[in-house]
Amino acid sequence: MSDNDALLPEAGPAPAAQTTPIRQGMWGTGSGDTSGYAGLRRSVEWPAAATAPYGSWFDDALARLSVLVADPFYKVVVDHGELTVYVARERILEVMQALRDDAFLRFEFCASVSGVHYPDELGSELHVVYHLQSMTHNRRIRIEVTCPDADPHVPSVVATYPAADWHEREAWDMFGIIFDGHPHLTRILMPDDWVGHPQRKDYPLGGIPIEFKGTVVPPVDSRRSY
Repeated sequence: MSDNDALLPEAGPAPAAQTTPIRQGMWGTGSGDTSGYAGLRRSVEWPAAATAPYGSWFDDALARLSVLVADPFYKVVVDHGELTVYVARERILEVMQALRDDAFLRFEFCASVSGVHYPDELGSELHVVYHLQSMTHNRRIRIEVTCPDADPHVPSVVATYPAADWHEREAWDMFGIIFDGHPHLTRILMPDDWVGHPQRKDYPLGGIPIEFKGTVVPPVDSRRSY
């Protein structure tokens, strides 16, 4: 037992893994699928929340984070040897600052900031995933926050991790997540006047005017089927 064990949240019964509705086709909707996998049907078992002790260096790191930030996380997932920490968006700036600056943690490098759209997760349809790496300790951690479709705001971490600048712009461009405090939150892939956010799962596949060719991609259902 380490000196930090007493600081870890009390372990409760591990919740069962959640099963999503059956997914059909490559894209999960079963319609408009020209990938050749329209007949594919599968359920997805999400990893269950883990309980302490988590193993490896995870326990001491999370205990240290709990000392530096009040209520820094509300869920921890350990899957395939990887640590994912779910943080409330109101806490993300404090958590990121602590992870970067504390000598015991020292996650100096933010490798990526990614958006994800889960339309079936009512109240938390949009996720932001941060991949951090500690060069000092040779460790990696994944931080995840959520926000609802109706209020797609997450504080920008650019002041802490300047490399997140273009990543947050891409997440805004593709998913419509608004990063409050970003120095210049504009589109980075699509034209400035583009309507919608193309990587959302409710974005239409086809029927969208092409900016530079004066033509239209036909709706997916009118294309070749397999």
